[in-house]
Amino acid sequence: MLHGSETWPVRKENEVALQRAEMRMVRWMCGVKLQDRIPIKELRGRLGLDDIISVLQRNRLRWYGHVLRKEDNDWVKKCMAYEVEGTRPRGKPKKTWREIVEKDCKARGLNSEDPMDRSRWRKQIGMIDDHDECEWVNVSSGTGSPGLSRTKSTEP
Repeated sequence: MLHGSETWPVRKENEVALQRAEMRMVRWMCGVKLQDRIPIKELRGRLGLDDIISVLQRNRLRWYGHVLRKEDNDWVKKCMAYEVEGTRPRGKPKKTWREIVEKDCKARGLNSEDPMDRSRWRKQIGMIDDHDECEWVNVSSGTGSPGLSRTKSTEP
């Protein structure tokens, strides 16, 4: 549902439509009807899901950090600073992706220097949680075929 969302200049009505679709899917996965009146936060808790808007914001910030860490002569980084020539249409102009990312950074108290330290940036935007502290270990299932299992890392 969020494939490629890193580069979407999302408007408020798009966010509302995504939230509505997410709520329908979460209720369907939990086997709950709207008439049951169970709060969506409780249903997300059952499934271990985050709010779709915060996931969308994390995706944007993750891509923003990736682009800022690129070399200055990289075409992707050049595109981020590109300004289209000409006049903008009358009325309130649409927000650009850059404006939305800057709003996301301001909301989280981030600045343009933070992405240069990748591990710290991932922590700041919420990409690292308990799952990232696990490591994969090779185990045998007893059937002769090797498998993978996640174990909690004991490193400080």
